[in-house]
Amino acid sequence: MFTKGHHLTYCTNIHPGERWAETFENLKQYIPKIKNELSPNKPFGIGLRSSHEASLDLAKPEKLTEFKTWLKENDCYVFTLNGFPYGGFHRQVVKDEVHKPDWTTPERLTYTGRLFDILSDLLPEGLDGGISTSPLSYRHWYKTPLELEEAIKKSTLHLAKIAGKLYSIQQSTGKLLHLDIEPEPDGILENTKEVIDFYQNYLVPIGTEYLEKELGLSRQEAEKCLKEHIRICYDVCHFAVVYENPEDVFEAFEANGIKIGKIQISAALKADIPQSRNERKELRALIFPFSESTYLHQVVAKGQNGQLASFKDLHEAMNTLESTDAMEWRIHYHVPIFLSDYGRISSTQTDILEVLKYISRKKVCKHLEVETYTWEVLPEGINLDLGSSITRELQWVIENSGNS
Repeated sequence: MFTKGHHLTYCTNIHPGERWAETFENLKQYIPKIKNELSPNKPFGIGLRSSHEASLDLAKPEKLTEFKTWLKENDCYVFTLNGFPYGGFHRQVVKDEVHKPDWTTPERLTYTGRLFDILSDLLPEGLDGGISTSPLSYRHWYKTPLELEEAIKKSTLHLAKIAGKLYSIQQSTGKLLHLDIEPEPDGILENTKEVIDFYQNYLVPIGTEYLEKELGLSRQEAEKCLKEHIRICYDVCHFAVVYENPEDVFEAFEANGIKIGKIQISAALKADIPQSRNERKELRALIFPFSESTYLHQVVAKGQNGQLASFKDLHEAMNTLESTDAMEWRIHYHVPIFLSDYGRISSTQTDILEVLKYISRKKVCKHLEVETYTWEVLPEGINLDLGSSITRELQWVIENSGNS
């Protein structure tokens, strides 16, 4: 739905199901009810998640026609897709497998290209459309700096090919589409510095050379193409986990000509680490239910001197809780955004409020997507009715958004 200068939705990766039939049934079950609550008289935008398997089916002309008919009948539209998880995302162990296949592979390139063909067909006239994606790969798969360097270069060439495809789509249809890279902890790209370094030292030089050769663009046109069609998905949870201030990130990206295609509104867990042994045991008991086996829950600890230390998953951090010198932990969990605390544990909801305040006075992007996908694995007492929770989250965003 269009509200206060932005297209606001929620990401349908919240719903289980990897086949298009399952995805479509979930849309039919939830979207009309949510729309009736929040946008009864105006079109409702959908943040579609389509797995590789679902996209193969949806790409068929008859399936696209059926879906477009349903969208029209229900006064809905699709403006953004989540193309990060390629395969299974619910009711199985996901962990670092969420990055597979990564951007070093032709499989990721083909899948993303197919998603853009779908989005190009679905996107209403006059709107830009974006697809969020993996931050190239998972950094811990690469054991040496040379292996990591090669992975970045391979990924960059595939991104340049996507940029070329999106340039051609815009030339032929007039529709502006962009790929939105989503930095996250332990991704190859996980913070502002790494994103800027990637653009300056990889995407622009490698991508420019490719587009000059393949499309005959000038160097200036090629760089413009890359920065127009390869953008960043700013996931509030992810940047909060690495202790980055939203305003600083937005201004740094702007200063370097890096566009944000989508803001994913999400909250991480955070905990102040007490000094006493007994209080730490109490904290451990509170955190323990969040240490589950489906998703990665990276932890970044902040010490008294401000130094950061990272853990690949929550259980690894918990093994250090009794002896750590850290003052604070931030945990990648995507907890409900309308809750600010869970007793002695709190969330990074204040970062969301800062983002909403900032974008109310300065346009950063047009796309806002609530992404709380952990409902099925949340501890008892936090896991609420799904449909009501989605509505409550979107309503919370509307109520806390300033006037644009």
